[in-house]
Amino acid sequence: MDKHAVLSNSNFGQRIAEEEIDLLSSYFVETDSWKRLYRGDVDVVYGAKGTGKSALYSLLNSRQAELAKNGIMLTAAENPRGATAFRNLTQDPPYDEREFVSLWKLYFAALLHGLLVENGVSCEETQTLGKALEREGLLKGKLSLAGLLRGVFDYVKGALRPQALEGNVEIDPITQLPVGFGGKIIFSEPGRGTKDPDLNSVDNLLELANLAVESAGKRAWILLDRLDVAFSESEALEKAALRALFRVYLDLLGYSSIRIKIFLRSDIWEKITEDGFREASHVTRHLTISWDRNSLLNLVVRRTAHNPSVCEAYKVDSGVGRATVIEQESFFGRIFPAQVDVGPNKPTTLDWMLSRTRDGKKINAPRELIHFLSSLRDAQVKRFELREHPEPEGEQLFARVALKEALPEVSKVRLEQTLFAEHPSLKMWMESLSGEKTAQTPASLATIWQVTVDEALLKATALCSIGFFEPRGTKAAPEYWVPFIYRDALKLVQGAAE
Repeated sequence: MDKHAVLSNSNFGQRIAEEEIDLLSSYFVETDSWKRLYRGDVDVVYGAKGTGKSALYSLLNSRQAELAKNGIMLTAAENPRGATAFRNLTQDPPYDEREFVSLWKLYFAALLHGLLVENGVSCEETQTLGKALEREGLLKGKLSLAGLLRGVFDYVKGALRPQALEGNVEIDPITQLPVGFGGKIIFSEPGRGTKDPDLNSVDNLLELANLAVESAGKRAWILLDRLDVAFSESEALEKAALRALFRVYLDLLGYSSIRIKIFLRSDIWEKITEDGFREASHVTRHLTISWDRNSLLNLVVRRTAHNPSVCEAYKVDSGVGRATVIEQESFFGRIFPAQVDVGPNKPTTLDWMLSRTRDGKKINAPRELIHFLSSLRDAQVKRFELREHPEPEGEQLFARVALKEALPEVSKVRLEQTLFAEHPSLKMWMESLSGEKTAQTPASLATIWQVTVDEALLKATALCSIGFFEPRGTKAAPEYWVPFIYRDALKLVQGAAE
């Protein structure tokens, strides 16, 4: 076997789901979580960053034709890649949750009409909905999602902000709309004295959409992913937008044929509920993505066996990813060394890999493991090209030293592109630990950071919340341990600070 040729012709995939949409199906195992989502039992998918929410979203989106046979019509409310559809809202954002609720509802009504038209659902309700939207210039048509959203938001502003209109504005006592606003879509039910037959509430538009979907014997799913990107520039904006989204989600549960499918990071959900969110207890159709040792082993095996060069060299077929755990362990053992650090008390190679790609919350995200595999492949190919030793033993593809050489790149990217990028206010506190020991106390941190012990405790707690520190010790004598995944990037020294 020419190991160099085998690895040179191998690829372990992209760590970000959006970059490998066409290949996801070949890697994917249909877990119970996927089956529940696919058959419609789940509406909200939570998971830590990199745990596979976008993979589930992408797979669901890619199976539109298959789902259509089961009477399910899909539409995405956010671009699956590239610029977010919400990018224009950050410059002049909605004032509060009330505006966001109105925005979400009208946006969803417009998306649903577009979905009905695309699927050839022509009925009285579709036509009535279309006329109401067309009158206000809110038909989806050939508009991009960003263009449609911009139009919807301009309409909401005109309806809910009297100051957006010129001059002194009189408020209609029945509709509570500014008299100067000529729109026929309102965001509360029309009063009894209203005589305008064209006046519709946005809830009535959603009801029309629901009746149209129901009359066709179908169901409509609106998919929302990348919400961590959509409102990342402002935490207050993000909180208002997502709290409003969940209120709208709960409102739409009253419609039998419409469902909102939300893919959201667990830490963002915690953020929007930290000050209390009464509606949270009513969000029951959800699941949280989690990964254990066996599922991560399966991920490695599937991505390895996806390569024809590997399957040919080891005389296996790509179905090894569906074999028993014992058989998968055996396949893994043929390709990887038994241990990275040899010794009776040292972990197996798989456990070593998992410990090196785990954060301070003890979460193993597939994203980092996939990145590690790609980095490992590059490190070993480079060793082959430079004829560096030791060669991998027996039929193994990877030498022990290559596994250690793969870590720095993963560490650097995780620290800079995740923690630094998402938590800029904490960046200086992490950077200042460069070259320090891996285990710290409040007193040692206070010395490094040149703050009081109480201030150091507060900062350390914040760093625990984002997974940079793993809390250890006791409540009376806390200690903070930096997980392996950040050590290479900061050049940390193994041991406890004095």
